[in-house]
Amino acid sequence: MQQHTPLREFTLRGVILGALITLAFTAANVYLGLKVGLTFASAIPAAVISMALLYKFQDSNILENNLVQTQASAAGTLSSVIFVIPGLVMTGLWSGFPFWQTALICAAGGTLGVLYTIPLRRVMVVQSELPYPEGVAAAEVLRVGEAQRHREDASAQRPGGMRELGWGTGMAALFGLLSGGFRVLGDAVTYWIPAGPAVLRLSTGFSPALLAAGYLMGLAAGVAVLVGVVLCWFVIVPWLTASTTPADGQTLVALATQMWSQKAKFVGAGVIAISALWALVTLAGPIVAAMRAQPSRNRTSPSTGTTARDETDLDMPRSWMLTIGMAALAVLFFVVNHFIGTYMPALAAGERYGLSALCVVFAAIFGFLVAAACGYMAGLVGSSASPISGIGIIATVLMGVSILGLSWLTPSFHTTLAGHLGVVLVLFMVSVILAMAAISNDNLQDLKTGYLVGATPWRQQIVLIIGCVVGAAVIPPVLDLLYNAYGFAGALPRADMDPKLALEAPQANLMTQIANGIFSGSLDWSMLGLGVAIGLVVIAIDWTLRKKTARGALPPLAVGLGIYLPPTIGVTLTLGAVLGLLIQRALKRWGERKGKDWTAAAEERGLLLASGLIVGESLMGLLIAAIIGFSGQNAPLALVDDGFAAAPWLGLAYFIMLAAVLYRRVLKQ
Repeated sequence: MQQHTPLREFTLRGVILGALITLAFTAANVYLGLKVGLTFASAIPAAVISMALLYKFQDSNILENNLVQTQASAAGTLSSVIFVIPGLVMTGLWSGFPFWQTALICAAGGTLGVLYTIPLRRVMVVQSELPYPEGVAAAEVLRVGEAQRHREDASAQRPGGMRELGWGTGMAALFGLLSGGFRVLGDAVTYWIPAGPAVLRLSTGFSPALLAAGYLMGLAAGVAVLVGVVLCWFVIVPWLTASTTPADGQTLVALATQMWSQKAKFVGAGVIAISALWALVTLAGPIVAAMRAQPSRNRTSPSTGTTARDETDLDMPRSWMLTIGMAALAVLFFVVNHFIGTYMPALAAGERYGLSALCVVFAAIFGFLVAAACGYMAGLVGSSASPISGIGIIATVLMGVSILGLSWLTPSFHTTLAGHLGVVLVLFMVSVILAMAAISNDNLQDLKTGYLVGATPWRQQIVLIIGCVVGAAVIPPVLDLLYNAYGFAGALPRADMDPKLALEAPQANLMTQIANGIFSGSLDWSMLGLGVAIGLVVIAIDWTLRKKTARGALPPLAVGLGIYLPPTIGVTLTLGAVLGLLIQRALKRWGERKGKDWTAAAEERGLLLASGLIVGESLMGLLIAAIIGFSGQNAPLALVDDGFAAAPWLGLAYFIMLAAVLYRRVLKQ
């Protein structure tokens, strides 16, 4: 993609604006993640806010807006470390969150995550057919905003862009307000079907953003997700439920939900692990070629802008990558060594340095594997639906097994690492790996946006690192503030606090339980092994379909997502993919009579409407998160209580209406 007119891209005001947006998004994500276990994708809200604030500057442009949203989204995503790091307080090791230790592991892990995505950009963004739903949506938002800014030049080319984007945004925002705010619309419906000693679950969600993500990701991935959902809730969970004795007074529905949470999710994690490894193997050749193609400092100089290649295809030079990477690894080694020295004083200096080096090497190598896996998953289903906590489970298991094995093989480490201190070291290192995973999960979406709007990759990569550093400085004080104000489930800072008000931090609780299970010998390994076996079968099916049919596929990662994610997410993604298929068939049928121009305009309307659905839900989610944070209540806008019986039916009716409007507006005459 050639950029014909030079535009100001990297500006001081853009960096400052990105930092300010970062403060708000990081704080909101930390609070929401600790409270309900969910975070929102911040790229699209950041794009909208940056456009609104930069609109008054006549010399602002789409590339400057893109860099602002890139920086802010990276920092907001880095808050995913809260899925692990509160475990250090829950185990009693920390009584708060030490600023420098917490900030430096976030900054170092996030920076390495950025660097790992650089060689993946050309392979997974430029040369790949992955849909990147949120990256494409953010690009459409920026494009429409730019057309509105200069409509005397662009309105003729994109006459209805803002209108279609507005329709999608408005419908999704209204749904978010009525469901997440007023609570008069349900956001999902579930039916349980008795089946002897077990139950089967039929569920779907009503999320407009997930419907749009499914629409953008295509039928093959949608079917694969549905296969995972069916495997989970019609085979695995009923089998586990039937073979488990309920506790006194426990219903079959409660038991089935427990089996999914405590066992079946590990099957999904196993499928994700082996599928990610397979994806990395298949991409190994192109990744190595992309790394070799990285320009050296003497061939290109981004600081002077002189290059023999197109600026829009120019990544950060190898010399810069190596320098920043070595600095990040050095910081990481310093922090890990300090952590081990503080809490394991019995280790001699040589043993401490050796253990620190092994931990850093493990994190660096596994972090690259995680970057590739998360980038692929984000490209497939979007950042919001990508299971970062599943990556955390895999990292916790591998790190725990490695440290436990080291304690068995090395007598001097056995006393120190075999018990509680081994658990906390695992949680500390997984926090670093999760920072890499979260950033990789989001950054390739940002690079896809930049690719579509004609941005310069190396400039995006620099502001991504700036965003990581800013976000890392925000996370520790916000965590401290929330911990001292509410406490965490099972870990209250003061004896007089009400445990009912404590933040659940569900993922951190789960990671802590897994780490404890590894070192106590109580972890059920059979579920992970079953997941790996299922994953190998799906990989074989996918390979056969791709080899023998022109368009057939069953993406293994998508099957793993269907098992791991709640069915309210998986089924909604599939419904979006089916809606996309119906629209494509109608476009093909009508396009034969109306011509290529009409078909192209209709396809663009679909893209803009889908982008609007993602934008609207993201913005409303951000607004509701802010209201919850300021009020300190779980549902400050609720008009009805949780038992409002009509909510699921009203939500279903709105969802059907929304899908019908999307279909009709794409195909309008």
